[in-house]
Amino acid sequence: MTHPFLDLPPLGAERFAAIEDAVARLLDTRQDVLITQGEALLPLEGAIRAAAGPGTVALNVITGPYGQTFGDWLRDAGATVHDISVPFHTAVTADQIREAFAEHPGIDFVSLVHAEAATGNTNPVAEIGEVVREQGALFYLDAVASVGAEPVLPDAWGVDLCVIGAQKAMGGPAGVSAISVSERAWARMAANPGAPRRSYLSLLDWKERWIDAGRKVLPHAPAQLEMLALQACLERIESVGLDAVMARHRDAALATRAGAAALGGGLEPYVHEASDAAPVATTLRVPPTAVASELVARALANDPTLPLAAGGGALAKEMIRVNHYGPDASPETVHRCLSALGTALGTGR
Repeated sequence: MTHPFLDLPPLGAERFAAIEDAVARLLDTRQDVLITQGEALLPLEGAIRAAAGPGTVALNVITGPYGQTFGDWLRDAGATVHDISVPFHTAVTADQIREAFAEHPGIDFVSLVHAEAATGNTNPVAEIGEVVREQGALFYLDAVASVGAEPVLPDAWGVDLCVIGAQKAMGGPAGVSAISVSERAWARMAANPGAPRRSYLSLLDWKERWIDAGRKVLPHAPAQLEMLALQACLERIESVGLDAVMARHRDAALATRAGAAALGGGLEPYVHEASDAAPVATTLRVPPTAVASELVARALANDPTLPLAAGGGALAKEMIRVNHYGPDASPETVHRCLSALGTALGTGR
């Protein structure tokens, strides 16, 4: 008895390469693109460990939990790290990046999260990229949450290492990711004696065995189901149009902010300025008399499928996150989430 998910024909090198080419089109990049066989933490960590080492002086921007993680990885790799931390209700500015370069002239690596879904903010990468290019530093960007919801343009912005994942705005699987790599980044990795080799984290292994070999023979068996799902979501984005997909996410974010204000009950946007708010998730501050995790639990009691979550750690008391990405970037989902929150607050009708 055959099974559509189990008895699949082999996924060969030609098809794998074609999916990589589709990722490159999505990012409008001429850089090398590697599809990595795992969740986006794989290329995120692999890129830092490949491109940073004891001689690296890194500027690490913290606008949420992932920025904190990148700083830890950079320090583990032996880099000297200068952190910029901004309140989670705002975004970092290009002027702050410029000031950091002036204070620490040796910076040669900048790590930044484009959109922090956990805190609901997004950073002005185009403007920051101009500053980083002026200084000649290598630019590493986590665009996992932003790709598909807002423009992600590694070439135009001067991003040397751009990591994406399919599981948020792209509406795809969580178990596959991709990274675009500039020639400068490859050179930095090749010169780093501590770059992972003969390792699942090794981007250089993939370059030598796959890209440099002409993408003719896959180094190992691909994660077939995830690759097919990634191809399907890329085809869906191309058929609908990336602009339309981004517009859907932007509209969902604006509707959530406006709806929360209209709902009453003391809910307020956690990210103060709409221009700093990520289109993939809207974070809301609960009134002082409420506990966010308890409010979310009440909202989910009647419909556990709603894309609602309390903030992580200490934010569990004060922050609610409405995750409107992928299929959930829709007026219907926004309305259901706000209605459930209104009922939980006692303001719903």
